[in-house]
Amino acid sequence: MDGKAHRQQSASDAALGSSEDGANTSARPVKKETPKSFTIFLLQLLVAVLIFRSFIFAPFSIPSESMLPRLMNGDLLLAAKWPYGFSKHSLPFNAPIIPGRVLEGEPTRGDIVIFKHPVDGVDYVKRVIALPGDRVAIEDGAVILNGAPLTREPLSDFAIELSPNTGCAWGGREERGAQAELLCRYTQYRETLPSGRSYNTLDFGLTPGDDFTATTIPEGHMFVMGDSRDNSRDSRFAARSGDAVGIVSQDLLVGEAAIILWSSDGSAVWYNPVSWFSTVRWGRIGTLL
Repeated sequence: MDGKAHRQQSASDAALGSSEDGANTSARPVKKETPKSFTIFLLQLLVAVLIFRSFIFAPFSIPSESMLPRLMNGDLLLAAKWPYGFSKHSLPFNAPIIPGRVLEGEPTRGDIVIFKHPVDGVDYVKRVIALPGDRVAIEDGAVILNGAPLTREPLSDFAIELSPNTGCAWGGREERGAQAELLCRYTQYRETLPSGRSYNTLDFGLTPGDDFTATTIPEGHMFVMGDSRDNSRDSRFAARSGDAVGIVSQDLLVGEAAIILWSSDGSAVWYNPVSWFSTVRWGRIGTLL
């Protein structure tokens, strides 16, 4: 009987202990948010965003039609920051923290690259056509690379619907589409590099940029062109602020265009939420570059 009483007392003690533990647990203070902890969280978030934008991906908007038909005015793309290495141009406000260009890599012919204008430092986007040691010339609009013309195959015309951010350049022809929409139609070609990589280009006819004297690309540089060949101020012309870029130093590279994140025809108005979605070019979102 004494043994039974002892067991009952032990069980009672155990139950009491559990109750006390539970009481202690429920009595523990809940950690409250403070201005200091919230500030630390915001700083951590800011650092994470800066690291992502500086070294992984960053968004860039397309403000012109020099890269039609691949890129349209109103596209928002993501550029990969790591393929060509990192420099001060990788950082916000060109912060001079990184000396030179580290982990550098050279672009491949055909890459769509974002780089800083050599004079005014504005972001530009063009396609790489020639690399160091290549000899490049242009004759009657045809690119001659290392003595051989790039294959240039005529395609059906490229037609684009006109909108507030997409006009019809002088080389285009306005017409009505099947739904009575106003279109601009351009002559289109398929250009192929020696590697087999190909892309579409637009041609307006003979222009001063259709001839370029044969030039060997110096070490550490690149020859870039817009896909809309007669609507692009690129390496065919001397670098000048707000204008052409000349033969570009690879030290000015920012990243490689990777994917179209968003695209709008520019007709949305802030007071009409429906237009925020009806003006989106949904078929372009997610297009790999």
